[in-house]
Formats: sequence, structure tokens, C-alpha cells
Amino acid sequence: MMERTIAPPHADAEPRASGPQDQRVLLTRMRSDTLARIEKAVLDLFSSRDFHEVGLIEVARTANVSLQTIYKYFGSKEVLVYTMLDVMLGRLAERMIDHLQGIDDARERLRKTCWVTLDYMDKHPAVMLLMFTAVPVSRHKNIGIYESRELMGAFLGVFKDGQARGVLNNSVSSKVLLDVFMGMMGRVVLMHIVRGEKQPLTGQFNELFHILWRAMSADDRAYLPGNA
Repeated sequence: MMERTIAPPHADAEPRASGPQDQRVLLTRMRSDTLARIEKAVLDLFSSRDFHEVGLIEVARTANVSLQTIYKYFGSKEVLVYTMLDVMLGRLAERMIDHLQGIDDARERLRKTCWVTLDYMDKHPAVMLLMFTAVPVSRHKNIGIYESRELMGAFLGVFKDGQARGVLNNSVSSKVLLDVFMGMMGRVVLMHIVRGEKQPLTGQFNELFHILWRAMSADDRAYLPGNA
């Protein structure tokens, strides 16, 4: 049955959220076990199939919740996926902030940032597939986590601090350094999954960080032959 033929239930529900922050507040009213089932259903269904192949009825059935609940809290398939990604990536933000506590050295802060990100991606390949395959790049701005001051502050804080200390390349903005960082991490993890590699990428962490450091370091000598 095509999803577009199904009219949303006329629920006597409260108004749906109008933005990422409102969506997070709305989710606090949902039972934690219900949210967990919906999250698992979204992850299982959308990470293994194309976005247009999955309907809200199937999500509701898989999560063992009513279709009315899905519409009440999310309203559309797009908002459902974006919101669940927000929840999942929010855990990366929490880990990042926690692991950076007490680290002052700029290079070690970048190293820890790289480790936490790679370890999270390694342990949650379905989240990465969901992000890279279910959500078009043109709509990444709709994922609330990109507006998260906590996560973006943690990432950008590391890069800005490194630039201010003269450790990281400051010929580009800290946002561009973030793009370089996430571009490399995302591509490496995605292809690792696509190729069906069995060994975790964290097993190659030192080598991967060395490549990243050479790309982002302010030390010109890092780019010269013989200075590996």
C-alpha cells in the first residue's frame, strides 16, 4: 500500500513541534521505552532500505506503536528520520564533551576528538548508513544536531583552540577544518561498511590520525617528503 494514500489520523493531539528544539521538548513527553522502540525501528528499516520504500505504517508496526502516535510526535517521515538522527548523534555530543574534559594540549584534544568520533562510527554503522543514505545531503541542515551548540561547540572549540595556539592550519576557517575532519571520517567509515570489512577501524586509529594530522597541522614541515 502506498503511504501517500493514507490520510493522517485526526488525532486530538497537541500541536507538533515547529523546529528541532521544540521537537526535543516534545519527545520528553514520550515514554522512554516507546521512544527506544521507534528509534530501533527507524534504524533497522531505513538503514537497510531506500527512504521511499519505507512507510510510516511499517514503522509503527515494527515499533509496536499506533500510527496516531507517529503522526502526533513527528507528523511526517522526513521529520521522523531527522529527529531520530538528532537523538542518536546527540549521544556522540555527550561523549565528546565528556572525553574532552581535562585535556589541554591542542594536539591531544584533536586526537581524542578523532578517537571518540571514529569509535562511535565504528560501533554504530547503521547510524552512519542512515545518515549517508537515507538523508540527502541537501537536507542535512534539517537534522537538529547541526544546530546543537553542545556538539558544534565541542568540535569547533577544538579546531579554534588549535588555530589560536598555532598548532592547526589557520589559513581556512574552523568550519572548513570541521568539514575536512568529518569528510575524511565519514568517507572512511562509509566505505569500510560498504566493503564489508570485519576489523574495526579503531585498529588503524594511529595511522588514520597521522594522516588527519598531516592534513590539518599548521606545521609546514608536516607536508614535506621525509617528515612522515
